[in-house]
Amino acid sequence: MVTPTLNPSFRGGRPERLSPRQAETLEFYRRSLLALNGASVQYLVGGAFALSRYTGIGRRTKDLDLFVRQKDLDLLLRVLADAGFRTEVTFPHWLGKAFSGRDLVDVIHSSGNGIVAVDDEWLEHAVGDDVLGVPVKLCPVEEMLWSKAFIMERERFDGSDVLHLLRARADMLDWKRLVRRFGAHWRVLFGHLVLFGYVYPSDRDMIPRWVLQEMTWKLVGEQEAPPPEAQVCRGTLLSRAQFLVDVEQWGYEDARLDPDIPMTTEHIAQWTRAIGEEARTYDDTQRDHPAGRSR
Repeated sequence: MVTPTLNPSFRGGRPERLSPRQAETLEFYRRSLLALNGASVQYLVGGAFALSRYTGIGRRTKDLDLFVRQKDLDLLLRVLADAGFRTEVTFPHWLGKAFSGRDLVDVIHSSGNGIVAVDDEWLEHAVGDDVLGVPVKLCPVEEMLWSKAFIMERERFDGSDVLHLLRARADMLDWKRLVRRFGAHWRVLFGHLVLFGYVYPSDRDMIPRWVLQEMTWKLVGEQEAPPPEAQVCRGTLLSRAQFLVDVEQWGYEDARLDPDIPMTTEHIAQWTRAIGEEARTYDDTQRDHPAGRSR
């Protein structure tokens, strides 16, 4: 077993000595990466390891995030199973896992909201690096931003990661590709960009003027047009828990059932069943409260 004395994920922060337990976890990650490399599986490393590489922010991580195209998911899980790890497809619409005792690897082929699918472009723009001494490719910054921008749960909000990635890499981003990735969900990106100027007023010129102007014009155009007649709640694309009241009690359509989003009612039901009670925003009393606006 490799027993490093420093945690490599803290590359940009203060070095931290590893306990035997931490060393065991990192060895599991390392063995997983070596197995995948040996089988020539195409995957990308994201999560805390990639964030550290791009921003210099080091932090403890409870898992290793690997990103893979959906068509490669079964192969990747099979390789890890052959390496001696327990595997499962946890949520078919976006996530599988591999386990070694209490340690785990998340194998991600989309996002919990079904929007951010891993495709060939992720691989084309990946960045070469090494993790735990193993040569790997990291998720591109643009796709990391795209993925993290939608995570707005009560118990987890990735907005700070988005802003830190922008601060560290704004001048190197392929902004046209990033804007294209968000597509019809451009308001989500716009919201983060507006917050960037608030959080970093002296750095607000890092965001290209044309990006902000283009989105401002879109916003003005929408405000001048009448609102859609259909009552749709897109909040479920940002949080699987916080907007359930809207679709379960207040009569809004769930945006996850849009034909352009590859989620089924069963996917949504399974994803909802997995919500811990502490993540819900309303209890039995709130469910019965006549607070929702219904047109």
